[in-house]
Amino acid sequence: MQTSKSFGIHFTVRSDKARNGKLPIYAVVTVNRQRSLIALKQNIALENWDSRRGAAKGNRAEIKAINDHLEEIRIAVGNCYKQLQLKGKLITASGIKSLYLGEDAEVYTLSRLFDYHNTTETGALKASTMKHYLVTQRYLVRFLQAHFDKNDIYLHELDFKFLQDLEVFLRNYKPDDHQKTIQHNGIMKHVVRLKKMVNMAVNLGWLDRDPFGAFRVRLHKVNRTQLNDTELAEMAGKKFASDRLDAVRDMFVFSCYTGLSYVDISLLNPGHIERDGDDLWIRTQREKTLVPVDIPLLPQAIAILKRYQGNKRAALNNKIFPVISNQKMNSYLKEIADICGIQKNMTFHMARHTFATTIALSNGVPLETVSKLLGHTKITTTQIYAKVLKNKISADMKALKIKMGG
Repeated sequence: MQTSKSFGIHFTVRSDKARNGKLPIYAVVTVNRQRSLIALKQNIALENWDSRRGAAKGNRAEIKAINDHLEEIRIAVGNCYKQLQLKGKLITASGIKSLYLGEDAEVYTLSRLFDYHNTTETGALKASTMKHYLVTQRYLVRFLQAHFDKNDIYLHELDFKFLQDLEVFLRNYKPDDHQKTIQHNGIMKHVVRLKKMVNMAVNLGWLDRDPFGAFRVRLHKVNRTQLNDTELAEMAGKKFASDRLDAVRDMFVFSCYTGLSYVDISLLNPGHIERDGDDLWIRTQREKTLVPVDIPLLPQAIAILKRYQGNKRAALNNKIFPVISNQKMNSYLKEIADICGIQKNMTFHMARHTFATTIALSNGVPLETVSKLLGHTKITTTQIYAKVLKNKISADMKALKIKMGG
């Protein structure tokens, strides 16, 4: 039972509804500063109304009858509030009004919110983003089963402790497909998605306030890794025994020299390659943000493109490269790292970091240009990559020594 609601009822009249010199009386139900008016079909002259007390004034029998009626309504509305409490239903001003008037008060649950979110946001969100929401929802159901021994919960039962308990659950949960627990930032991303869905419920009027308003999302800074020049050259020049590993390596290295993400490379088709004078360009848009990107191709990227001209597997889907799932791609990259002796946690996204730092920033490409090539909407996003590498510091200082010596 939830008893922390701020509930109240008082009576008022409305002068804008006056008729024949009399004003209609209304009951005003308040729950956590949200108000709902109930028309009582009772009228009174303005001179007989005490606005400070919210009651009729005078000693006449008709005045006493009005005040007795108002007191009966006060008790009846209060009983409606208690009924909602005892039944564990969502308590809102409009819900109390509906129950008093004999209407069915709406009951909103977390699963109903999921259904509404998935119905309205499918198409508005990218498929990859929607997939993340579905994963979060599955984790929430597992949490409810483990913590409450049920598959659903009323929205009004959500509170600060719910989020704290969810965080502890996720921190200790071991997914079926691997033995590693979810990392801190991964947990926070699940929390952010839940908060966004609950905020939708608040905007819809399903909740009268954000139960997670006091919860602060705390993301840990992550040191982004990239391949250095030696590691990239080792991987690019390696001949693997498997065509499968060759293809994965080629797509990764192509990303290292273009900055394209996995999904953008998997969607790349011959129509995205254009010639402008002596240069070849990729003209496409980022699948994640729909931001247009124009990328002039470096010789290393052009050499890889030539190797895949006429590739039958890619041509079947009108793509430049044979499509492989991101999960398998990352699995094969770890195998490639072992073969090449690279002691880093290889993922495909590392290629974007490598392009931004090792290929572009370390060779003097301005941050604004790198931001444009990566298709970032804000330069602050690009600044994450703008760490100065040791070899760049060494080269800059050598140049400074020569200049100072001269």
